[in-house]
Amino acid sequence: MRIGTAELNSTFFTQGLALAEMLEQAGISGPVEVLQSLAASIENARRLASGDLHYGFMAANWIGRALQGKDPFAAPSDLRLVAPMNLGPMFFVARRDSSLRTVGDLRGRRVAVGQATSGVAQHALSIFGALGIAFTEFTPVFLDLASGAEALASGGIDAQLQCPIPNRVMTALDGAVSLRVLAYAPGELEIVLAGNAVYRRATMRRGALRALDTDLEQPGVVNVLVADASRPAAEVAAVVRAIVAGADELARLDPLFAGIAELWAPLTTDGEQALVFEGVPLHEGARAAYRAAGLLA
Repeated sequence: MRIGTAELNSTFFTQGLALAEMLEQAGISGPVEVLQSLAASIENARRLASGDLHYGFMAANWIGRALQGKDPFAAPSDLRLVAPMNLGPMFFVARRDSSLRTVGDLRGRRVAVGQATSGVAQHALSIFGALGIAFTEFTPVFLDLASGAEALASGGIDAQLQCPIPNRVMTALDGAVSLRVLAYAPGELEIVLAGNAVYRRATMRRGALRALDTDLEQPGVVNVLVADASRPAAEVAAVVRAIVAGADELARLDPLFAGIAELWAPLTTDGEQALVFEGVPLHEGARAAYRAAGLLA
């Protein structure tokens, strides 16, 4: 079984390692190969369509475009939702000794926004776009997460857009440099959430970073596990059953999975639409597994 993730030590990569270990422990498949995809969601969608991957991690804001074949996808991909993986904040960090306080302060600054074709860069476009901040109003620096963290630590950039924590890059950066998470001016977070249907309000808890001394709300993206529609229903059902049964084990293996059960809990009240993002339906095997678990009527 081959699972596509993202760059080394990224959120997707570490979650993929944990998922693979849990699936092997559950006897679902073995061995499970966790593959890096440098363009993350975009690359995973393409590799699923080609058959190179069996499952892939994607951010929910990409799956609708992949399904419909919209830019940057040259052709539609017949994706199906398998399971939500986590809800995590996307947030900007700056050195604590800088004058930056809010996202609006980034005008005129050097900001690492991920690799040009990455999901992180797409989040930057979405967040800044909702706030009416053009990329010409600051200097976007297209670096992967690790290189961006190094640049921030050395003073080569002023801020970096980071992906959900804990991730190894962010942990190392926080250990090396005192950081500030940039807040949103009153009303701006609501504007970002209203302008991006796949975002949810997410809270960064006090103490999540060394210098974070109060809870701070940020836009959060639901990351999901997807497969091609042609993936065998029995196999997908087995994967979903293992994820549901192994929620506690997943959280033990990787804290990013903490609270995963809260993401599928709305199935009991809202039906399968609770896990439909941008028109991408549940895989038939996933639907059967959620029903068998009593989560879906």
